[in-house]
Amino acid sequence: MIPNLITLYRLLSIPFFIWFLKQNLRGWATLIFGIAIISDFIDGYLARKILKKNEIGALLDPLADKFLLMSSFVCLYMFKNLPLNIPFWVVLVVLTRDLILLLGGGLMLLMGIKFKIKPTVWGKLTTFFQMFTVLSVLLNFRFSFIFWEVACIFTVISGVDYMVKGIKIINKNTDVAK
Repeated sequence: MIPNLITLYRLLSIPFFIWFLKQNLRGWATLIFGIAIISDFIDGYLARKILKKNEIGALLDPLADKFLLMSSFVCLYMFKNLPLNIPFWVVLVVLTRDLILLLGGGLMLLMGIKFKIKPTVWGKLTTFFQMFTVLSVLLNFRFSFIFWEVACIFTVISGVDYMVKGIKIINKNTDVAK
């Protein structure tokens, strides 16, 4: 229950993050984003530690991460009032992967295929570097490009990895030859 409430906080913080960023209140936006990152680690730890994993949390947690990161990347590209912006190609890589994953998951649900959302090492590395990309840009870190380039590499690797796993699940569940 508590991990789900923490995840809900992360979802509800997104409009405030965007608003502060739009108003050029980078300090407040950074604080909200930092708390959201910390909350992601806390809710994951609590869900594993107190064994309160549930289907709602398993669905909401990655969605909260996706929406937080996708909106952050879009805003850090679009809002030109910031001292440093993320290039369009980086936003395109991040959004493409996440939209493919969301559409693939939605397609499997429409097909009636049951599956568990299991984070992989590649997915965790992707989330880590995407979060630090956003933080480095918010903090106007001179070498932010290093974070976003590494994030893009892991984003592509994890996207391919999830797609291969998704295709295997679909093939396994739609194999009429058996």
